[in-house]
Amino acid sequence: MTASDMNNKKRKISEDNESVLPDSKKQYSDHESMEMDLDGASEVNATEMAIETTTLRSSENYLKWQNTISKVVKSVVSIHFAQVTPFDCDPALVSEATGFVVDAELGIILTNRHVVGPGPFVGYVVFDNHEECDVIPIYRDPVHDFGFLKFDPKQIKYTNIQALQLKPSLATVGSEIRVVGNDAGEKLSILAGFISRVDRNAPDYGDLTYNDFNTEYIQAAASASGGSSGSPVVNIDGDAVALQAGGSTEASTDFFLPLNRILRALKCLQSKNQITRGTIQVQWLLKPYDECRRLGLTPESESRARELFPENIGLLVAETILREGPGDVGGIKEGDTLLSVNGIDISSFIQVDDIFDESIDENVRLVIQRGGINHSIDIKIQDLHSITPARYVEVCGATANDLSYQMARCYALPVKGVFLSSATGSFNFDNKEKVGWMLDAIDNIETPDLNTFVEIMKKIPDKSRVTVRYHHLTDHHSPHVTSIYIDRHWCSEFRLYERNDTTGIWDYTNICKPLPAVALKPQSARFIDIPSENPKMAKLSHSLCMVSTVAAIPLDSLSADSLSTSGLIIDAEQGYVIVSRRVVPHDCLDCFVTIADSVIVPATVEFLHPTQNYAIVKYDPKLVNADTITPQLSKVPMKRGEKAHFLGFTQNNRLVSSETNVTDISSVSIPSNIIPRYRATNLEAISIDCNISTRCNSGIIADSEGVVRALWLSFLGERQENKEKVYLMGLDITTCMTVIDILKQGKKPVVNIIDAGFGSISILNARIRGVPEEWITSMENATSNRLQFMTVSRVSCTSETNKLETGDVILSVNDKLVTEMDQLTGVVSSTDSDDAPQTLSFKIVRDGGVIDLDVNTVNVNETDRIIIFAGCILQEPHHAVRQAMTDIPKGVYCTFRGESSPATQYGISSTNFITHVNEIETPDLSSFLSVVTQIPDNSYCKMRLMTFDNVPFAISLKTNYHYFPTASLQRDNSTGKWIEAEYNTTTAKTEI
Repeated sequence: MTASDMNNKKRKISEDNESVLPDSKKQYSDHESMEMDLDGASEVNATEMAIETTTLRSSENYLKWQNTISKVVKSVVSIHFAQVTPFDCDPALVSEATGFVVDAELGIILTNRHVVGPGPFVGYVVFDNHEECDVIPIYRDPVHDFGFLKFDPKQIKYTNIQALQLKPSLATVGSEIRVVGNDAGEKLSILAGFISRVDRNAPDYGDLTYNDFNTEYIQAAASASGGSSGSPVVNIDGDAVALQAGGSTEASTDFFLPLNRILRALKCLQSKNQITRGTIQVQWLLKPYDECRRLGLTPESESRARELFPENIGLLVAETILREGPGDVGGIKEGDTLLSVNGIDISSFIQVDDIFDESIDENVRLVIQRGGINHSIDIKIQDLHSITPARYVEVCGATANDLSYQMARCYALPVKGVFLSSATGSFNFDNKEKVGWMLDAIDNIETPDLNTFVEIMKKIPDKSRVTVRYHHLTDHHSPHVTSIYIDRHWCSEFRLYERNDTTGIWDYTNICKPLPAVALKPQSARFIDIPSENPKMAKLSHSLCMVSTVAAIPLDSLSADSLSTSGLIIDAEQGYVIVSRRVVPHDCLDCFVTIADSVIVPATVEFLHPTQNYAIVKYDPKLVNADTITPQLSKVPMKRGEKAHFLGFTQNNRLVSSETNVTDISSVSIPSNIIPRYRATNLEAISIDCNISTRCNSGIIADSEGVVRALWLSFLGERQENKEKVYLMGLDITTCMTVIDILKQGKKPVVNIIDAGFGSISILNARIRGVPEEWITSMENATSNRLQFMTVSRVSCTSETNKLETGDVILSVNDKLVTEMDQLTGVVSSTDSDDAPQTLSFKIVRDGGVIDLDVNTVNVNETDRIIIFAGCILQEPHHAVRQAMTDIPKGVYCTFRGESSPATQYGISSTNFITHVNEIETPDLSSFLSVVTQIPDNSYCKMRLMTFDNVPFAISLKTNYHYFPTASLQRDNSTGKWIEAEYNTTTAKTEI
């Protein structure tokens, strides 16, 4: 290699080094340069030194961030909270979020408004060193997404609480930041990012939910997720420059709230001054200059704005003006561009907030540009807190508040009217939609505000039916009118709740006791005959009615609901009606019978069959003047191939009929649900060849003589993808005749069942399992319907030693060959009968051999007592639980838990058994109640529980009797009425 080649090579290295490290350039003489080229090592050393410098800087940056984060985390808290009731647009929920201390001496924590919530809040915080203390809400902004919680600093003993400094001016484009918070439920997560925008409009999270507006937002890419709400956004110096508020689900984009208005509010709290907030009920959007030009901004105004605010990209434009609000009255129109307020040129939301918040009840002058013409408008500033509801009413199982600015803004509506924050109970207008309904009138009286609504409800007697006019917030063009049933007995609370920012608790006042129900008077009803040439068939409409129930309390793992179906009047003189148990699942409800779609009267639940899916209710025939007819009920079971007539009610309660025939009679048990609840088992189900039967969830099957042969019933099945599966089948009326005859005699029927599930197997499978040939021959000679043997598919939990086992093949019961399921339904007797058999003699095939077995029957007791504790409903394990489990723990069974209850917050789930409280065994409801009534309010208790799969675990739970009192509900078996009692304060009993 020549000297020239070597010099060229060294020059290339030198040039490359200069391109990598431009800061290392130096001036050298030709002589010095030649010496360096000849040496060659100088260039390499310079490169290594530059890399080391970069690494050192990166290392120093890392160490500084590490030191900063180690200090910041001491100020950050994990918030565990519950918004205990639906309020305004926010649902009741239990969740986690993040906050950080902004005043260590006063104990003030900053977090999001959607965490603090506009309604009742209960929560606690956990510091980085795992010290815990309660917090109360002391402020939530009416519009912007921030709020403050307060804790007692004296409760924190093992760490020196540090407050983060709020530095809103340091949030600049390109700044490196860290989001320090409780991301995705983790105790602490640190997410890195860079600020990309500081002038973004507030994100839109959709309709009928909380949205911030009239403020700039900061945008960055930090990929925060659930639980990070309320996290501090800090710079490398450990100062908070923004507040984490939300993010995009479609991109790794996060939205931060600027701290300007937060800092002002904090200073007001620290100086004990009122946090004033002003509004003119106008939503502005920051729009770029090109859009403003298209809306009429003149070149002169744009030039002036660009000169005054060179860093800004646009101006504020009126987006939504609420009708009847100050902005509407003042004459602001959509598309107006805001130029100045009180002579101050405007380019940001922060300037507008500054002026409005300091000008409550004063006039301000706005200069807006519309179509290239400037307009000066004088508008009086309204107190924003005055249109932000701070109270709500709970009545008839629903909650309502005055329409808020938040909700009215979405549709430019006047801020007035009664808004149902939870359209449940008597005001359950739509099972799928619980939020967004507005009450326009009730009992034919207008309801312009909450006070008027309260006064109207005071005067409506319990158990009344009144007319309601209402509409949905999203569609004010479509008013609705319906009648509702006033429930002031199951849902006894009629309370007005008002926010108390001193205590953090919403104080309530019991408004009044319900007016007693008005005595019913007899009413007339006229039946329309079924269009039929057969007069006996035509008159069957006189034996049909509608049965509806209103269940306010979830019981036996069945939800509180209003249901309706048709029933068959089996005794017109005494008022007995037989109906599907899907509609009458238990007797802790209100039941009604509607005659001829004309007269509705109350009914009582007289009988519930434990396995056959039918109930019998009774109404007072004296209250109805109608030509009701007791139909003739068949005493002969139906057979396959028989012709019949189907009469059923469609979904809109229209009676339809069709000729049909029986296609099959099969042994059926409804599949079990994940959560055990009532299901029909051990049935002989009738299938028919009729197209319209699939569109009818109730009806009857009769012959040409008008004799009722079977009931057409709906059966509640398993839950699939948030939908209830419903089976439609026929039940032979002969199956019910023994019970019906006992009731008609004025006695109470009692059913003792064989507590096991049965299925059918073919003759082939029976041979394989070891059934002797003589029994197979007997079966073949005894039946013409279906050749089958019954087998045990499941045995309920029992302590009996002599019991059936899964896989047993049933040959006979009490020496009678078993050919169908109906022979295994048990024994029906009356309460005054002493000779009802309690034991049945079975001959079965087990493990290939024939054995005799005496099996005790069981009388299934329906649930007659529940306890409500910490927002969950507890009861003794009901029959469906015993059907599903082989080993039941000794404890009380949780059948339901409230969405925002302490039970949910601390980990009690449906199907859990509570076996111990504070290490005291609680095998039954009485022992459980005696323990929990001794637990003080706002204190922890230890609970030991067992899952449905018999896995033990333990939790601690904190009581809150203000929002979740302890109560019991028990049926008085002598009167059939339910008695309610409340505890923890003064015990009171109420008859329902």
